Amino acid sequence: MSAVPRDVLVAQAVFDLAARPDGFDVLELMHDLTTHTVRLVGVRSAGVTILDHDGRVDYLTASDEDCRRLEEDQVELDEGPCVDSTRNGSLLSPVNLHRAGLGSQRWPRFTPRALAAGYSSVASVPLRVSESAVGAVNLLHAGPRRLTGVDLQLVQVLADTAGTRLHQRRTLIARNDVIAQLETALSSRIVIEQAKGILASRLGTDVQDAFVRLRAHARSRQQNLTDLARMVVRGQIPADLDRTH
Repeated sequence: MSAVPRDVLVAQAVFDLAARPDGFDVLELMHDLTTHTVRLVGVRSAGVTILDHDGRVDYLTASDEDCRRLEEDQVELDEGPCVDSTRNGSLLSPVNLHRAGLGSQRWPRFTPRALAAGYSSVASVPLRVSESAVGAVNLLHAGPRRLTGVDLQLVQVLADTAGTRLHQRRTLIARNDVIAQLETALSSRIVIEQAKGILASRLGTDVQDAFVRLRAHARSRQQNLTDLARMVVRGQIPADLDRTH
């Protein structure tokens, strides 16, 4: 049986998530997970939320700024599909936010914000490490096509691949150690967001484009993304990232 192009893309995505060198950037792994999810499943946005040692939900990364804002809203409101899925550690089947007010009944404050941002349905799969859920991969969909069970199975495979790589980082580690790594990645997220803002202001572009430039620069030089972001925040912007030079 010959492989079809999508099969090849799926295989490439799984390999990309699994084949990380020791010392890889956890936040970059999670962002790549959202990027592959959007490309392969056809959702508009994807994000990752985690549960810290104190049982609090926080967002870790998002595929785009609209998704990031909605994840922040849910954390602030303590309401929404990302919050529910992260706490429950279980699959959230697609919920149509328009249908008979279902979304409004479950998430009365989140749903109007999601609809205003152009999203029509939501779903989540657990982010698992050694069979234990440590967070959730959240799907925000727009458009007429419905998310299917096969779509969710594919996202679960991607999430499990990333979770396995976290578990195997350098050596097999305990679940609490993985959560500690993810909490460290939260600090990296803050630095990267600061760097995105600085670059966007300096280059006269939006923050999404600034992030694309930042990440491309890091990858082309095999540099840790968080380390590059710290340089930018300190004002040490590489010349080829800075149009003013």
